[in-house]
Amino acid sequence: MAKNMQPIAKRCHALGISPAVMGYAKKTTNRNPGSQMRKKKSEYALQLAEKQKVKFVYGIMERQFRLYYEKASRMAGKTGENLLILVERRLDNVVYRLGFAGTRREARQLVTHAHFTVNGKKVNIPSYLVKPGDVVEVAARSRSSVKFSKLTGEDAPMVTLPQWLEREKNSLKGTVTKMPAREDIDLPVEEHLIVELYSK
Repeated sequence: MAKNMQPIAKRCHALGISPAVMGYAKKTTNRNPGSQMRKKKSEYALQLAEKQKVKFVYGIMERQFRLYYEKASRMAGKTGENLLILVERRLDNVVYRLGFAGTRREARQLVTHAHFTVNGKKVNIPSYLVKPGDVVEVAARSRSSVKFSKLTGEDAPMVTLPQWLEREKNSLKGTVTKMPAREDIDLPVEEHLIVELYSK
C-alpha cells in the first residue's frame, strides 16, 4: 500500500496547518521561515492545497479520495460537506477521536492489526465507515496490552469527544450516537475549493 513518508512537521508547514491537528502537539519546523513572502497562489494551487490538506490529515491516497468525492456528489446536500463527513466516519478516525490512539496514523495501524471490534465483530479495515448506533470497542485479547491498559484508570489521558461520539468513563468502548455534522469537524479547510477542483 502506498504511503506518504514526508516528515509530518514539514508537510504541515507546507499546507498551513498546525501539527496539533495531526495529534503531534510538540512538533515544529524552522524550515523556510520566510514562506509568508511567497508569491500569490493561483486559483488551481489554492484548490489543490485544500484537497492535499484533507488527504494528508486523514491519511488517504488519491484514488480512494476520488471515490469518496464521487460518493459524496451522489448524496443529498452539499458535496463538500458530504465529503468531509464521509472521511470523518472512517474507523481509523473514530478510533483516534475516541482517544484510543494518539494520532490518526497510529489509529490506522492499530485497526489494521485487528485491535478493534465494531458491534462485537472484528474489523481490520481503516476505511470502514461507521454509522449511528455502532459500538467501537478494543478487542478483548488486546485490552491487557500496555498500550490500552494506560487508557483507563485515574491516570488516563483526558479526551475531548466530538458531539457525535460517546465513550463510557474508564472503559475501552465508544458509541456512534449520530452522524457527524460539518461543525463537528475542526479541520480548517474550505471544502468548496475541493469541489471546484474535481468539477473541472
